[in-house]
Amino acid sequence: MNKNLPLVSVIVPCRNEERYIKDCLSSILEQDYPRERMEILIVDGMSQDKTRQFLKEYQERYSFIRVLDNPKRVTPSALNIGIKNSKGDVIVLFGAHAIYEKNYISKCVKYLEEYGADNVGGTMLTLPANNSFLAKAIAISLSHSFGVGNSHFRTAAKKPRLVDTVFGGCYKREVFKKIGFFNENLVRGQDMEFNLRLKRANGKILLLPDIISHYYPKSSLKDFLVRNFKNGFWQVYEFKFTKKLFCLRHYIPLLFVLNLLGSIIMAVFFPPFLLLFLLTIGIYFLFTFYVSLRIAVDRKKWQYLFLMPVVFICRHFPHGLGSLAAFVKIMYFYIKKCFFMVR
Repeated sequence: MNKNLPLVSVIVPCRNEERYIKDCLSSILEQDYPRERMEILIVDGMSQDKTRQFLKEYQERYSFIRVLDNPKRVTPSALNIGIKNSKGDVIVLFGAHAIYEKNYISKCVKYLEEYGADNVGGTMLTLPANNSFLAKAIAISLSHSFGVGNSHFRTAAKKPRLVDTVFGGCYKREVFKKIGFFNENLVRGQDMEFNLRLKRANGKILLLPDIISHYYPKSSLKDFLVRNFKNGFWQVYEFKFTKKLFCLRHYIPLLFVLNLLGSIIMAVFFPPFLLLFLLTIGIYFLFTFYVSLRIAVDRKKWQYLFLMPVVFICRHFPHGLGSLAAFVKIMYFYIKKCFFMVR
């Protein structure tokens, strides 16, 4: 009976993941999908920690695990290397920073056929990387609508629904034959851009809430700031390579920052604009305090009342500033291009 099940290729990009790679691979090996109908391809971006050592141990122990090199060291390149070297009829793209419930793959394969979808994924439960209140606050911000907008796979959708993208996507192989591979110009956001292409080709991307993974974000405020800045940057800078825009939620931090900067600059020449600036920033901080109060009350921990505003600010402002930096860089590129064309 197992021979009738599709061969599944599990592709895991990673780089310097010594802390998480064992748990990730263990959760894949514990899947209830038959091992003889699986292959696991770990595509490593030339890790410099103990990741390579751990991968070698797994590869020696399990014949269906292969380790491939990713000299470019960026995620879209790793995904493409994995897909091109895979044999499966179904391709599952996993992140190394997560663990997956044991029925993840079997449910993905089942729903892929049952719903006639092109890409199936599930709910990503964000968990703290350690037991500190800061790590817990960061995890809360990445699963709260005030932190991630209407990103349904992060905010625990209640029922199956069509979406723009999913985490841990499970694809039919023909999808890559139809629309190509991941754009290697994009250091981040390659999955959103790919799924946007898939939707424009009339592909169906389905989120099923009973398919569950657990994700561990960075736990330090510095890493959180840097990651949000880079995410904001690439959600705008990708336009230079693709000429496509993502969902509106990705640009709200940019619009917020532009509003603040524009009103404070205009206030220098037209003082009434200072009122707009104060009103905008005031409403933001009041709402941030309200959301933080609700979180503190729900979790019965007063520490969140003071910590959540800091985390939300570190979520929204760096994201907006990163998007603004990308916008300025794109404008500079096109102005420079036009200047040389005129000359």
